Amino acid sequence: MPQLSRPARRAVLVVHVAVSVGWLGLTLGLLALSITGYTTASPDTAAVAYRAMKIFADWLILPVALIALVSGLVLSLGTAWGLARHRWVYVKFWLTLVTVLLSVFSLRPGIDHLAAQAAAGTPAPDIGLLIAPAVATATYFFITAVSVLKPWGRTKRGSRLRRRAQSA
Repeated sequence: MPQLSRPARRAVLVVHVAVSVGWLGLTLGLLALSITGYTTASPDTAAVAYRAMKIFADWLILPVALIALVSGLVLSLGTAWGLARHRWVYVKFWLTLVTVLLSVFSLRPGIDHLAAQAAAGTPAPDIGLLIAPAVATATYFFITAVSVLKPWGRTKRGSRLRRRAQSA
């Protein structure tokens, strides 16, 4: 992929950071609603919390997750960072991909099930839907730290490419 121009790179970077921060905020919101539903003694409060989680899951999780993944890919492939040149980029990519897949195939169906129970008037707290947003939030904080700190250096491929560029 050709290198992005400076204005294009900046625009994609702004989108990526904004959406990624939004994804972190979304998981914090899901965590707060999940804690509320799990700990409340009121079935009505639990039902409202789980139905609100469904709104987040239906309208926000998938688009936000996919935009974060795609914008990160565009940045990695369209800049000198590359996708497999630096370990921190590689780790971010795989963690993002795994969390997108878990959001789609695990979190959303679990939220849909809880919301259906809440709509039927029988919300039953699920520890899995308390743990999932907590793990997701911790993962996004970790990804954010990796983005800022850029630890671990180059991959073997990145080192080879750098040596080739220096010798040319």
